[in-house]
Amino acid sequence: MTIAGPLGPSLAPAIRRSRTLYQFLKPVSDWYANVSGYRKVGLKYDDLLVDERPDVERALARLTPRETFDRTWRFKRASQCSVLHDVLPKDQWTKPSEDVRYLKPLVQEVEREDQERRKWDTIAVERRR
Repeated sequence: MTIAGPLGPSLAPAIRRSRTLYQFLKPVSDWYANVSGYRKVGLKYDDLLVDERPDVERALARLTPRETFDRTWRFKRASQCSVLHDVLPKDQWTKPSEDVRYLKPLVQEVEREDQERRKWDTIAVERRR
């Protein structure tokens, strides 16, 4: 079990394996996602990742043009909500079923490539005689 990954520490794999713990914490996590408010302005969870990190920047470059457009649209709409000090109408909120991790797999792929690159860069080459 890896607790720390490219996106920070996570106990999610251990919680998902324990049925009792999952049933206890799932309502709490749903409540927290609703209280945090990012869905009320139309954002997805992966929109909250810090863009300035090198691995996230490289993952963003790998998004399809449609995903890039959708991400930009969500940011513009959230900025407008921020300026107006208001939230979107309830029918335009991001639904939990729509809040999928679209960027996490790409960030993890970039991290795996970085680890492989570090491994190959530190390989010791010995000369045969």
